Amino acid sequence: MTEKKDTNRSSADPKVNVIGLRVNVGDLESTAGKVLALAAVQNGGYVCVSTVHMAMEARDDRRFSEIVNRADLVTADGMPILWMQKLRGRKEADRVRGTDLMLRLFALAEAKNLSVGFYGGRAEVLEKIAELLKKDHPGLKISYLHSPPFRPLSADEDAAVTAEIEKSGTDILFVGLGCPKQERWMAAHRNKLTTVMLGVGAAFDFYAGNISEAPRWLSSLGLEWLYRLSREPRRLWRRYLFLNPRFVILAGLQLLGLKKFKGEKVKR
Repeated sequence: MTEKKDTNRSSADPKVNVIGLRVNVGDLESTAGKVLALAAVQNGGYVCVSTVHMAMEARDDRRFSEIVNRADLVTADGMPILWMQKLRGRKEADRVRGTDLMLRLFALAEAKNLSVGFYGGRAEVLEKIAELLKKDHPGLKISYLHSPPFRPLSADEDAAVTAEIEKSGTDILFVGLGCPKQERWMAAHRNKLTTVMLGVGAAFDFYAGNISEAPRWLSSLGLEWLYRLSREPRRLWRRYLFLNPRFVILAGLQLLGLKKFKGEKVKR
């Protein structure tokens, strides 16, 4: 397969630097509309939904920071990310959660006769998603479902997956590999696929009902992490108890102007 040329299609919309991540200012409807516009041109692209976890992964890995900042869109999924946008002058900024964006795109894709695909997650989760979509969105075309192994794919396996996705004609591909794996996968395939990709993390499990979401009131207080920690302490305790305090310190330093961050010239 001939790789497409990277046309550097980063959004011209206002962005806010949040400890090094350049996060788009927008709301659910405007973001969904931009995803549909990316799908319409059939030139690929990818969308990242930023959280404290992502911001800290990017802080500790320059290459990963570049991957996220080269995305066509970076939404404010986590409340701390949104608060930083507002504190840095963008009062109109709104939260765009990966799960909410995925659900909205289901409805829009159904209405506009666009196809959706899913890459990542366990096979039984994907089967459940397909089953639920038949009830929730009977007119939605599901063109691709694939649960990859946890191990890295060989070059031949990856080429086969890429060819299958292209052959499927998928307009919007939801990627559920978890951060930072899904962002790296999307960046690696940006110039090999014509579909627009969205890294939505745990949204597959949320929609399938395997993991319960935090109540909206708790989430609005920025305490969604605490709810998830209470549900999966063994898996998440290191992430939240080490990364969250570091984020608070770095965010405070940035707001006080005591530490320079890459990309500060980005329009605020």
